[in-house]
Amino acid sequence: MKELLELRKQIKNKKPDFIRQDAHKKKRLGGKWRRPKGLHSKIRLKFRGKAKKVSLGYGSPRIVRHMHKSGLKPFIVKSASDLERSNPKENILIIASPLGDKKRISILKMAIEKGFSILNFKNPEVYIKKIEDRIRSRKEFKKEKKEKNKKKEIKTEEKKEKLSGKSEEIKKESEKKEKDKLLTKKG
Repeated sequence: MKELLELRKQIKNKKPDFIRQDAHKKKRLGGKWRRPKGLHSKIRLKFRGKAKKVSLGYGSPRIVRHMHKSGLKPFIVKSASDLERSNPKENILIIASPLGDKKRISILKMAIEKGFSILNFKNPEVYIKKIEDRIRSRKEFKKEKKEKNKKKEIKTEEKKEKLSGKSEEIKKESEKKEKDKLLTKKG
């Protein structure tokens, strides 16, 4: 297996970059390979000094194809049940990107317990600690916000009570003024 991985490395070092014809000339053309179909295409006709065409012989050995450098096959994990289907001696894990923090942490913990190596996290323990701290700080912030809202509600209720007491006094004064106006008009 190691010899085949080494052979693959040597083949990949010699492999040219297969880019689309005229990709270096025209900005609108992407670098992704497309088969040249032109009648006079120099790449299709395999002229010397032109870009190489995709053909047999550049591929890696079939046994080590799609394997990681370590000799393990990458396995994308989207849920905890995916972990049960994989083997730490055969697979190296890639944690799926659309997962949320809580689910990702639980999967990482299970993977560490089972002895998996994880490809897209250098230090999973450090990552877990960082995310747990973030979640804890969010919870504390929410608690503080709730307490502030309760205090505000209490203050508003007190103000309403004061205003209701004042409003009664204001009503009495306005009634008294109206009576005074009526009395002064008659006299």
